[in-house]
Amino acid sequence: MHALLFALSDPTRLAIARALADGAEHSAGDLAGDIPKSTMSHHLKILREAGLTTTRPEGMRCRVSLRRAELNRRFPGLLAAILKNAEE
Repeated sequence: MHALLFALSDPTRLAIARALADGAEHSAGDLAGDIPKSTMSHHLKILREAGLTTTRPEGMRCRVSLRRAELNRRFPGLLAAILKNAEE
């Protein structure tokens, strides 16, 4: 749980998680916006290692998605509460 909370304590990573909360897969480039590629890779690595996201290679790109079902089984309601409070 510590890694999960650490990963979501950063505003950029929290914004990425909020963007992924729509349930769709997104490319890292779509999520990055103005964030440099190396910085985005770092943030995605932290989210992936914390178990928040999964990454699927697709040709030359990677598709990222939120592991919402797995997180809800392990920590019921936690992700929803964090994302809801992040909106406010």
